[in-house]
Amino acid sequence: MSNPQNRLSADRLGQLIYEIRGQRVMLDSDLAKIYGVSTKRLLEQVRRNLSRFPRDFAFQLTWKEQDFLRSQIATLKAGRGQHRKYRPYVLTEHGAIMAANVLNSKRAVQMSVFVVRAF
Repeated sequence: MSNPQNRLSADRLGQLIYEIRGQRVMLDSDLAKIYGVSTKRLLEQVRRNLSRFPRDFAFQLTWKEQDFLRSQIATLKAGRGQHRKYRPYVLTEHGAIMAANVLNSKRAVQMSVFVVRAF
């Protein structure tokens, strides 16, 4: 079995880190892909474990922040149903580690070290 880190370079991972509100963060959807789960599953675990995700670990973007990010990274795809209905969440380095812990999947645990090193 190949190492999941081989498929995702450190440079590519670094491109998924943004600075918002003075913090380095990753989008929930990007982190979910890295950890091998759906965004819905990732956010479900964040909501079920809110006490593990204080505001300096994870927060929901404002509409203005979302629009700014969308303009920077072109997150929308063309066509009906190809965009997010809700504002995304972002996770800091600490939030990314905590997400790997609550997801408790083998891939999430493997990739958490890689993600932390990218921050």
